[in-house]
Amino acid sequence: MVETVITVERTQTTQTAAPGGTGGGLTALRINIGYFQTVPGIIKLVQFFLGIICLSCASPAYISATSFFIFVAVISFIATLLWIFAYLLSIREALNVAINWIFTEFINTGIATILYFIAFIVQLAKWSSYHSSSYGYGSNIAAGVFGLFNFLAYAAGTYFLYLEHKSGATI
Repeated sequence: MVETVITVERTQTTQTAAPGGTGGGLTALRINIGYFQTVPGIIKLVQFFLGIICLSCASPAYISATSFFIFVAVISFIATLLWIFAYLLSIREALNVAINWIFTEFINTGIATILYFIAFIVQLAKWSSYHSSSYGYGSNIAAGVFGLFNFLAYAAGTYFLYLEHKSGATI
């Protein structure tokens, strides 16, 4: 006679609801200050603060060249602010989506680099033709110089993102 032995294991799974609701997809958010102690994190903060300086020096826009400069500064500032929040709150790790985050940020930062390059040249070229006693001359020249510094910061950020992308990192 053949005897069959069946082993039954019982497990109990308990789920707890997140405080304040249904516990959506972003329950894994955590503050990540450590990123901003690395070289790419410091560069991102430098881009942010130079963007504030560029915007404050160039505002208000008296000529169309300054309007373009402010447009580039605002678009880059908003994009950088979004990336800062993505790193600060670890959103990239919390979201389960098939996005190559490093490549996306590399493209974004590369475009901002090119736009800042064009913007600071246009800003300085246009304002250098005005007389130094013109209203807003000094602040707009300063905006162009800080635009040059921000271009260099975005170029450095693009370079480090290129190195990270080339190494095969995706998050």
